[in-house]
Amino acid sequence: MKIYDTKLKQKVDFISIMPGEVRIYVCGPTVYDDAHLGHARSAIVFDLFVRVLELEGYKVNFVKNFTDIDDKIIKKALEENKDIQTLTQYYIKSYLADMKALLVKRPNKEPKATQSIDCIIKMIQRLLEKGIAYKTSNGDIYLDVGKDNLYGSISHRGLENEQNISRVEENEEKKNERDFVLWKMYKGIEDIGYETSLGRGRPGWHIECSAMIEEMLAYKGKPYQIDIHGGGADLLFPHHENEASQTRCADDVEIAKYWMHNGFVNINGEKMSKSLGNSFFIKDALKVYDGEILRNYLLGVHYRSILNFNEEDLLMSKKRLDKLYRLKKRVIGEIGIAREDFRFSLLEALSDDLNVSKAFSVLEEMINTANDELDKNPKDKILKAKIAGNIEFVTEVFGIGGKEALEYFQLGVSEVQKDFITQRLQERLSAKKQKDFALADKIRAELMAIGIVVMDTPEGSVWEKIN
Repeated sequence: MKIYDTKLKQKVDFISIMPGEVRIYVCGPTVYDDAHLGHARSAIVFDLFVRVLELEGYKVNFVKNFTDIDDKIIKKALEENKDIQTLTQYYIKSYLADMKALLVKRPNKEPKATQSIDCIIKMIQRLLEKGIAYKTSNGDIYLDVGKDNLYGSISHRGLENEQNISRVEENEEKKNERDFVLWKMYKGIEDIGYETSLGRGRPGWHIECSAMIEEMLAYKGKPYQIDIHGGGADLLFPHHENEASQTRCADDVEIAKYWMHNGFVNINGEKMSKSLGNSFFIKDALKVYDGEILRNYLLGVHYRSILNFNEEDLLMSKKRLDKLYRLKKRVIGEIGIAREDFRFSLLEALSDDLNVSKAFSVLEEMINTANDELDKNPKDKILKAKIAGNIEFVTEVFGIGGKEALEYFQLGVSEVQKDFITQRLQERLSAKKQKDFALADKIRAELMAIGIVVMDTPEGSVWEKIN
């Protein structure tokens, strides 16, 4: 298997630290607002990656955190006059609902920063004891970047002539512009603080992930704590660089053997950012498109490339999903095992740094070939079983194609509309029984006029929404 290692800036052969086992950590959301398509893309990318690893035979231990204490969270809580826990729990619940709609599997563990204070304190104390961290007069604790000779080796940024990027205001007592905060002392009534051996305060953003990895995922006695650290490209610097530095300085070990980062989501050519006002919340997208349709679209661009979101491309990508479900409709009721050649070709493509373009070409070829074979042998049950097995494997890999075919082609129709359609079809059936074919045809035409096509089958009439 090959992956692109951000640190080395090249594709490399993936060799896990322990044979047959992979430990992955991906930075989760800071829960002060609804999740947007940038969050969706990252979640879907690493969901696909984990699926591929598991299908290749690896036992995967996957951890993704929630940052539930942060300056932005405190600010939002004050603005809405809510306590921190109520606010963060609301957005965690909302995030998880969005992920479920996008058919993203839950990680093995989802730690919260507020539940990890003890391991955070222990790491900061080790850094203080080594003289790598220092306190300023207001009690804040910083990491002295100048004492880490390898700082900048992950992102190739943050060198002496560059300034660090901070999420908060600068402290004039910092020894170096690149130094970053590990612990923030309690600043008063509009702040949040935890009583600890370091005093009353709260952790900085970067230390949270390092401590959680060490506590929940890290190998002991190995040169690397985990196999892969992932996240969005915007986290590479300073967040991931600072994580790597903390762990290196505290424990004399590298945090991750490989680094993987997914590209941005752009809308109208601009990187997704709430400050630019172009954020596209997942919950709003789900009001218009089913989660599977969004997932299919977000899967369609290679994970390292920028995804320029637009609805024209989304609707174009939906045609692939339509074809898959049309094929599924032709093999309803059949159960089988995927053909080995199809399984091999699909995994071979995705094992090359998640080459989705090649993988979807393999899928398109399978669909076209299957339809041709069914046209020639429409009653071949062995053929149908193999095709059904192929579709089931597509669902295992990509997380798409798992609905009943009829359900898929009725997406976008409300329950009220469905009740109306059912009633009209019953009236049409009665008309046919009474040999009132003119009325039956009229009802069919009325439904067609509102975008519903009726098909008569040996099992009765079924309907679909016209796209």
